Amino acid sequence: MNDVVAKENAVVELMRLSPLADELAERFARAGHRLYLVGGSVRDALLGRRSGDLDFTTDARPDRVLKIVSDWGDAVWDVGIAFGTVGVTKKGMQLEITTFRADSYDRVGRNPEVTFGDSIEGDLLRRDFTVNAMAVELATKTFIDPHDGLGALREKVLDTPATPQESFADDPLRMLRAARFAAQLGFTAAPRVVDAMASMAGEIDRITAERVQAELSKLLLADDPRPGLELLVETGLGDRVLPEVPGMRLAIDEHHQHKDVYEHSLTVLAQAIDLEKSHEPTSEPDLILRLAALLHDVGKPATREFQPGGGVSFHHHEVVGARMARKRLRALKFSKEIIDDVSQLVFLHLRFHGYGKGEWTDSAVRRYVTDAGPLLTRLHKLVRADCTTRNRRKAAALQATYDDLEARIATLKAKEDLDRVRPDLNGEQIMELLGIKPGPDVGKAWKFLKELRLDRGPLEHDDAVAELKKWAAEQGIGNS
Repeated sequence: MNDVVAKENAVVELMRLSPLADELAERFARAGHRLYLVGGSVRDALLGRRSGDLDFTTDARPDRVLKIVSDWGDAVWDVGIAFGTVGVTKKGMQLEITTFRADSYDRVGRNPEVTFGDSIEGDLLRRDFTVNAMAVELATKTFIDPHDGLGALREKVLDTPATPQESFADDPLRMLRAARFAAQLGFTAAPRVVDAMASMAGEIDRITAERVQAELSKLLLADDPRPGLELLVETGLGDRVLPEVPGMRLAIDEHHQHKDVYEHSLTVLAQAIDLEKSHEPTSEPDLILRLAALLHDVGKPATREFQPGGGVSFHHHEVVGARMARKRLRALKFSKEIIDDVSQLVFLHLRFHGYGKGEWTDSAVRRYVTDAGPLLTRLHKLVRADCTTRNRRKAAALQATYDDLEARIATLKAKEDLDRVRPDLNGEQIMELLGIKPGPDVGKAWKFLKELRLDRGPLEHDDAVAELKKWAAEQGIGNS
């Protein structure tokens, strides 16, 4: 397909996707202004991808934009008006309309000195990548592509409208966006972009942790995060934003053969993503599972020990790794829930390997379920994904063993409420039976009964009472 036909098709597809764009363009034209669909909306239409939101740019200044859309949109907001952006919701779609920009940057922080431009060409020049620097003038249905974004799209190449050095100096976050687009779109960064990312990696330190985290999260939620992660590691950006990942690249010498932990972790991540869709699938990509898969072995470099005879061990790497994951995710300003869940999955990911050929008692199975709590489904996926051996017989044996563990969990769940394992007596019953008041002794008794419940399963009421009184007498607690 030649470029002319592709451009015509893009315009037709864009209009089909959103008649709202045509309707809005008429309002701007009546007001004497031009309106362009721009950026990701155009790119995604050319790729045949559905874009939920639409981005526009215009020669109208922000106060003028507000007047044009105020009686048209279902809701209008001006939170970004200082940066020239007015938001509109119409028929369930979110639209953003931004005045042409011709910003300048102090190249110390990231926030620009906002200045408005007068041409679409000037606006497109300041955008991050050529594939995002295409526009459609809606009144005339004209395709505008001054930097051959269509060619870059065809070749699946990420390049910048200006030089990469200028672009990244203006906004270093664009380097992370390059990695994110490599993951989301499967594009390859142009050699000059890779060179600039490598030489300017330190500039990312100008960006707040919250913005870095947002880009990393989007990268990890892509269908295939690996190309993006590899680009971060290759350019040294990974050393700045997620140093534990490149830190897993362990040298393998002729005397101490073992898996490359970095490559293994990328494979585990890919397999975890496959399991999202097949083994108890979720409706959305699972950031917690993906972070846990990527970071599950980050403790290995710090715990590596060479053994006599050429062996290598990583004792307690799950403990060290959980601590490292918690520290990094906290530095990246992830939520407490995500930090807690990911670090717990890292901590638990080795537990299954003590299962052997099914030697665990019912008590051990209960503890596995209880310690995982609401993370059990994710833990199932992580443990299964962690099998990367090329030995088919060994891989099949590991999966069969985990099948057996899941079957045992299901059997116990049918008999007991494993999801909410609690003592057979509550706090009020403990105080009444032992004749004690609220305080530390009640907590100790509750913990004893909880451990008893995990060891022996549900007890009859009289048996639980007898065990409590026996324990209390031994501890010198209460009237027993």
